[in-house]
Amino acid sequence: MRLIDRYLLRQLLGPTLLAALALSSVALLSQSLSALDVIINQRQSAGVFLKITLLAMPQLINMVMPIALFVAALVALNRLQSEQELVVCYAGGMSRWRVIAPPMRLAAMIALAALVLNLFVQPAAFRELRDTLFDVRTDLAATLVREGEFTEPAPGLTVYAQNVDSRGGMGNLFIHVAEGDGVATTYTADEGRLATRAGVPVLVMSRGSTQEFSETGVLNYLTFDEYIFDLSPLIASAELVHYKPSDRYLHELFFPDLTQDWEQRNRLEMLAEGHARLASPLYNITFMAMALAAILGGGYDRMGYGRRIAWAGAAAAITRILGFIAQAASESHAWLNLLQYAIPLAAMGLALRSVFRQKVSRFIDMGARPSRIARGGAA
Repeated sequence: MRLIDRYLLRQLLGPTLLAALALSSVALLSQSLSALDVIINQRQSAGVFLKITLLAMPQLINMVMPIALFVAALVALNRLQSEQELVVCYAGGMSRWRVIAPPMRLAAMIALAALVLNLFVQPAAFRELRDTLFDVRTDLAATLVREGEFTEPAPGLTVYAQNVDSRGGMGNLFIHVAEGDGVATTYTADEGRLATRAGVPVLVMSRGSTQEFSETGVLNYLTFDEYIFDLSPLIASAELVHYKPSDRYLHELFFPDLTQDWEQRNRLEMLAEGHARLASPLYNITFMAMALAAILGGGYDRMGYGRRIAWAGAAAAITRILGFIAQAASESHAWLNLLQYAIPLAAMGLALRSVFRQKVSRFIDMGARPSRIARGGAA
C-alpha cells in the first residue's frame, strides 16, 4: 500500500510544481513590470531592479500556491479517475480516506511551507525591500540631476545637465542657487561628477565659472578649473524608514508598541494582518479538498467531469474572495478575524463531506482505458 501512496503522491507532485512554476513566472513578470520605474526614473542598476523584484516574490508565491495546487490536483485527479486508477485502488481494498491521504498530505506540507514564508521569510524580505526602496528614493545621484531636464532637488536649487553618462559624469552643468536674503549664485561647468571628501558628499565641477549677485546688486564673476560644491545640506533629512503591517513580524502585529501614535491608530489593521498570516495557508488544504470533491464527490462519468470542475473552480474563487473581504472587514471590527479562519475551514469541511458522502465504486468499467496501476500490477 505504501507503493500506491507514493505513486499517487508523485502523480500530484509533478503537476503541482509545473503549475506553481508557471503561475510564479507570471507573477514575477507582473512584479518586474511594476518595478521598471526604478530603472527608468531613478536610474538604478539592473542588480537593484532584480533585488526589488525577487524580494517581493515570497508574498506572490503564497498567493499563487493555492491556485497552483488546485489546478494541478484537478489535472492529476481527473486523469487518475478517467483511467480508473483510483477505482483500482478501491478494488485493492483501500478506503476513501487512504486514497485522499496523499493529496491531503501534499496540501498540508505546502500549507506548512506557506506558514513559514508568512511568519519569517515575507517580513524579512519586505523589510529589506522597504530599506532598498528608501535608499533608491533618497539616492542623491538619481535625484540631483536628470539628463536634459531642469530639476529642483531642494528649495531654491535648480540643476541642469546636458548629458549624464552611466558612471554619473555630467556634461555642460548648470546650477542656480537662490537664497532667502536675495543672494543668487549661478554655477556653470564643462564637467561635473559626484564624489566624497572627508566623508561629505560633494559635486566636483571642472572648467567653469560662478556668477553671484550680492544683496546690494553687485555682480561677482569668477572662473575656476575645479570647484567643490557641498551637497550635505541636500541630504540632511529626519526622514526614517517606516515599516508597514506587511513588513512586520507576527509578534509585532499582535503586540505592537501602543506608546507610538501610528501603532495606536492602526491597531486593528495590524491585528487583521497577523490573523491573515496564520489563516491564509489553510487555503492550500481547502483548495485541495475542493479539487477532490470535484473529482471524487460524484459518481464515475465516462463523459468527463467538466461541469463539476467548473463548479469547484467557481466555489474556490468565491471562497478566496470572501477571505479577502473578511480580512478587510477585520480592519474595522476585531471580532471579524474569526471569519478569516471560519471561511476556509467551512469550505474545507463541505468539500470533504461531499467526498465521503459519495459511495465508493470498486468495479472497473471495461470500456475505459486500462490503468497503469492495473497493467503494472502495482496494486
